[in-house]
Amino acid sequence: MSDTLNKLTAILNAKAPYSNTAGKDALDIALIFGSFEQPTSLFFQGDGVWQLMQGQDGAIISVKDYLKTFAAFEFYDLENIYICQESLTQRGLTAAFHIEQVKVLAKKEFAEKLASHHTVLRF
Repeated sequence: MSDTLNKLTAILNAKAPYSNTAGKDALDIALIFGSFEQPTSLFFQGDGVWQLMQGQDGAIISVKDYLKTFAAFEFYDLENIYICQESLTQRGLTAAFHIEQVKVLAKKEFAEKLASHHTVLRF
């Protein structure tokens, strides 16, 4: 195997769901990487943490609810999902996620984990 096949990719989500297409685009890319068995991690910080919170409903604003697709992560071997504790705290949120495999990390640990990836795609 070449070294390029073993490089870790991070997808950083920093936008609120339904505010634009960034969250949906990040999800699509994650699923594509997962289907090709590329090692990929998902990171959520800033307003991106809202994407993981229970109770989000795009139907209220007549937008297709893409967040339900997060439940398919396990079928695509997308198991490394990280969320920034500081982002949760700043928004007054608790760890009530609509998927189970989320790991809450302190700001420094979140940054270190993100820096351990070879490629970071920001959405």
